[in-house]
Amino acid sequence: MSKQSVTSVDVGVDVSKHILDVHVLPENVVFSVNNDADGFKQLLERLRPLLPDRVVFEATGGLEARAALHLSNAGLPVVVVNPRQVRNFARSTGTLAKTDKQDARLIALFGQRVQPKPRALPDEAQRELAALVRRRQQLLKTRTMESNRLGQTDSTRVKDSCFAILAAIEEQLQSSDTQLQELIETTPLWQVKMDLLRSVKGVGPRTALALLSMLPELGTLNRRQIAALVGVAPMNQDSGLHRGKRRIQGGRKHVRDALYMAALVACTYNPYFREQYLKLSESKPKKVAIVAISRKMLVILNQMMRDMKPFVDPNMETTNLTPEYSR
Repeated sequence: MSKQSVTSVDVGVDVSKHILDVHVLPENVVFSVNNDADGFKQLLERLRPLLPDRVVFEATGGLEARAALHLSNAGLPVVVVNPRQVRNFARSTGTLAKTDKQDARLIALFGQRVQPKPRALPDEAQRELAALVRRRQQLLKTRTMESNRLGQTDSTRVKDSCFAILAAIEEQLQSSDTQLQELIETTPLWQVKMDLLRSVKGVGPRTALALLSMLPELGTLNRRQIAALVGVAPMNQDSGLHRGKRRIQGGRKHVRDALYMAALVACTYNPYFREQYLKLSESKPKKVAIVAISRKMLVILNQMMRDMKPFVDPNMETTNLTPEYSR
């Protein structure tokens, strides 16, 4: 089948644990394959002759990763989108019913109407790094919960149970840190990037890991795109004569949280960011000022990764930074 010059070919793939439901527009071709290696081969064989403009998957906690990567490695334009975007699109079209096949059609329709741009998917090593970072975050969250339970009980037996679990968590955290360090050391480029990110005072190892693992686009997008992707770009809340407060929304929460904590440190210990923060806090609430600093920090880190050059305070006489740093 030859690709039409006017009508795009959009494929929606609804992912479940065992099945991939597929809908192709505008031909309304519908089929299903297994969510396994054989199914991926069948899916590629069916889609490759169609020359699709995009193959759209919803992010489903990793269930989509293997299929999306298989198609992407074969040269198909794969897009993995936020499920909330598709749900909002469904509400805008008045779609209330929900089955796997209907979801596949809806995802294809979303691709056709919104036309999200394909981006390079993380490779196996990148996904392993992200998985280890997420696991460490889960362990930290569990440790906090157990510590809270320990302080809320008078029972000796319950306390003993809490101590045992906390000890196990600490052991797992140490193991997690060792595995992360080993993974970084096996990839020299990651070690270079880690050192580069940490050259900014305020960016610690945890923030650098979060950026490396969960924001592979860092250094490949412009400042507006990277801010919107992370969710630190303020959005207007205006309607008619009403002018509401600009708010951040959406984006990648784990990356945004890591940047916020880095900005908190930088506002105290990094002379450049502290100066920026003090200026902003004269006219803005402190939390808003810190979010603004986290966005500025992200823009700087993005350009650093693009140019592979360390951070230099723009106020210094000798600097290799472009004006984008001060925006």
